[in-house]
Amino acid sequence: MNTLLSRITIHPEVCHGKPVVRGMRYPVESILEYLAAGDSFEDLLVEFPDLERDDLLACLEFAARSLQARSRHLVLA
Repeated sequence: MNTLLSRITIHPEVCHGKPVVRGMRYPVESILEYLAAGDSFEDLLVEFPDLERDDLLACLEFAARSLQARSRHLVLA
């Protein structure tokens, strides 16, 4: 999985420092929004031909790891 996470980069000068795919201007947040709205991997790969399947998997892995880290500190009422 670490090779997937290496596809996610954060640079202050790209997309205001938000996590993006491979230094390109595809914020992880946007990719996740597309997937949550029902777009399939295939839909996204056709719409954004410079993305690869592993980029989309990396976005999901990044989100899962982010939630794991944050959920340790959350108290749900």
